Amino acid sequence: MNKHTLGAGLLLCTLAGCAGSQGSPTAYLSYRDEPLVAKVELDMNKQQVLEIGGPPSGEMPRSVSPGSCLDYILTRDGQPQAYHVSLDSAGRVDGKGFATCEQMESNARARARAPYGIGGGGGGY
Repeated sequence: MNKHTLGAGLLLCTLAGCAGSQGSPTAYLSYRDEPLVAKVELDMNKQQVLEIGGPPSGEMPRSVSPGSCLDYILTRDGQPQAYHVSLDSAGRVDGKGFATCEQMESNARARARAPYGIGGGGGGY
């Protein structure tokens, strides 16, 4: 195995670990019927999100790309679960998931710093 392949594999494992901190696959199964999870769709505006999910527990500006992020805490059987809705600079939903806004931003910063060409193969080696 060459060094580039090994490096790419390690980076992917690291990024997968970051994604794992955003909530387990069972989080989706447990919370999929929650209005915020089931009804909020890409390109909705902020007002539509607020009508579905109510006021967020927090809101923060995004640092990697212009826009903002709404933090929500979903609760089922007394167990809290972080969930975010990300809005672009026009106030439209461009992402959502089982993570806090801070976790989502941290992952976006890591992706932005990742070198280009990872896993691209080739190179004549």
